[in-house]
Amino acid sequence: MKRISRVLIVIALMVIGFNLKSGERPMHEIHSMLMFNFIKYVEWPTETKSGNFVIAVVGDENVASTIQNFYAKRTVKGQSVKVVNVDNVSAVNNAHVLYLSSNKSREFEAAQEKFAGKSTLTITDKNGLGKKGSCINFQEINGKLRFEINQESIKGSNLKISNQLTSMGILI
Repeated sequence: MKRISRVLIVIALMVIGFNLKSGERPMHEIHSMLMFNFIKYVEWPTETKSGNFVIAVVGDENVASTIQNFYAKRTVKGQSVKVVNVDNVSAVNNAHVLYLSSNKSREFEAAQEKFAGKSTLTITDKNGLGKKGSCINFQEINGKLRFEINQESIKGSNLKISNQLTSMGILI
């Protein structure tokens, strides 16, 4: 039964989230919704499962506030959600999820260095960053929002991603 509900969530994401034109729903809401759903299909190592589940947003106050408003009172992987909204990567000390907005993509290399070997799911929004090492990268293709999954980056971050999520993404 639990598996059926997860499949229904995935189908809903595909129908609702990915086929929306950018004018129908603000992109920050779509990114926020998808990021939170990505989290459901990623497994973090045991040593990261204490304290708060930290989602760090770099460069997009709208994404940070949307995640805060919709999800801060929920738990993720048995942990309370803490949303950190910052202007640059250097202000983030640790995070389970690091979202780097397109206007902060020039900080991608700094983020890679800072979080190398750490169990951080890096999510970006700039063409080319999936191939450069982002775990998940949003990309618009033919007017539809899609996402790339860099399997090597996922493994390098000591994370496990479900087959349900990989089946929906563009694998790199």
